[in-house]
Amino acid sequence: MSLEYRSRAMRAQDVGECAKIVATHPVIGPRYGKAIADLKPAWLRLLKSEGQVAAVLEEIEGTRTTICMVGVSVFVGDDFLRELKSPPLRWLGPELAKRILRGDSPLLSGKQVRDANSGEGMNLVVWEGCIRPGFEHKGEIHRRLLDLFLDLHRGYIWKEVISQHMESVERLEWTLQTGGRLWNAAAGRYVESMKKDPRDIINEPHYAGATREMERERPGTWVGALFDYHPPQMGLSPSEQRLATLALCGKTDDELAEELGASLSTVKNTWRSIFNRAASRLPEIFTTLAEEVLNATGRGKEKRRPLLAYLREHPEELRPVSRRLMEQGDGRRGASAQSQYGPA
Repeated sequence: MSLEYRSRAMRAQDVGECAKIVATHPVIGPRYGKAIADLKPAWLRLLKSEGQVAAVLEEIEGTRTTICMVGVSVFVGDDFLRELKSPPLRWLGPELAKRILRGDSPLLSGKQVRDANSGEGMNLVVWEGCIRPGFEHKGEIHRRLLDLFLDLHRGYIWKEVISQHMESVERLEWTLQTGGRLWNAAAGRYVESMKKDPRDIINEPHYAGATREMERERPGTWVGALFDYHPPQMGLSPSEQRLATLALCGKTDDELAEELGASLSTVKNTWRSIFNRAASRLPEIFTTLAEEVLNATGRGKEKRRPLLAYLREHPEELRPVSRRLMEQGDGRRGASAQSQYGPA
């Protein structure tokens, strides 16, 4: 029987199992110590925040579906990142869980995310990227993780991306090969090598990451794709973004209505609004469609194909932005994006 893999957002009902995956991991679990008990309630609170991306990868074999990987990232400001990188370094997971539960969350609020992603940008901290014990030797899972991470995190304005989940020498070496650099807290900078045995590095708190400035000087790295940004053109509303994001997973209108808790007529009206925005702001999307199809009602499936193809290549259209700043045509952001990332 063939295996299939499917990614989706983490749901509240997944949190217990996801926390158990981390707790039972022979390397990552012990890093939490007694704080592992904080992980489930912290992640339940996390899912209510807009300053996060939480996803699972499922392995499907016949009627059996197993969560084989959990990934959690959070959006944070400069102050927390500076504190995190100051010596002595601490294990990231327990620190984040503790802060969230005591009401001192470093995650950006929804408004802060929208404003930062419409201006100078924000910082990405990878909380966990944990493969379920027993699945770590499946090559297809590792290949899926690369694509999934880029899919979930491209299209934002990142200033810095930092991670602390190298649970093996192989994972550490892969991170360095794809563009990540080790954080040297004593020197206050990223370095290519700590001149230490890799086994010693992964056995103590350590961070690997990259900054926007680093990627300007060395274009073409895998991690550099995260910093490739172009301002959105369509200006989709949050409800339009949610619908389009789910549609990219191949859901039908009936499935979209069920997932969104909306009526079928609401789904169709939302599609109509998206098509109107695209036709007025980016008419070139529909150049492959005959005029009678573009102007006809009831031809949504045909209009949807080129639109979804565009959105796959332009994830910035589906990321949170400040509509106020966008509608004002914020000149500073446009100029900044031009100079930092190339022409839009």
